Amino acid sequence: MTQSDCYKIGYIIKPHGLKGQVTIALEPDAPADFESINSLFIETGEKLLPYFIENISVKGNRAFLKLEEVDTPEQAKQISRSGIFLPLETRPKSGRGEFYDDEVIGFEVVDSQVGSIGKVAEVVRTAGNRILSVVQDEREVLIPLNAPFIDSVNKGKRRISITLPEGYLEI
Repeated sequence: MTQSDCYKIGYIIKPHGLKGQVTIALEPDAPADFESINSLFIETGEKLLPYFIENISVKGNRAFLKLEEVDTPEQAKQISRSGIFLPLETRPKSGRGEFYDDEVIGFEVVDSQVGSIGKVAEVVRTAGNRILSVVQDEREVLIPLNAPFIDSVNKGKRRISITLPEGYLEI
């Protein structure tokens, strides 16, 4: 399994307890039914390795996991700071006009007045807000992902239509 076949749901923060448990920071796109997951993939170097889950406890945006074959704090420490992934085919489809952050990477952003601005490099989350980072002629343009800026998202055409206030790109 490769990272392009998966989506990131969080990362391991640190060991928890004496029996190999770990504390997980969950991403906003982590599944709501995270406690029902039986297995996941952990990033180790350039590879994703499968792990089976013995026990899960979720508290807000944190989870406490006990993985099979991770039985000591030392083993848990070895996988600390690693990303956690699930296969893309297990992710629920996003609704019409909605999207997951990683779905729009590479989409063309087109302003109703200016035309093409560039391509989405990443979606940045700050204080509960999502912001598109768009690369335009080797400079970064940040566009809030909220009304009234976003007109539509066309996944088929890989295009986000926007309307920016006059002078926004000169800032």
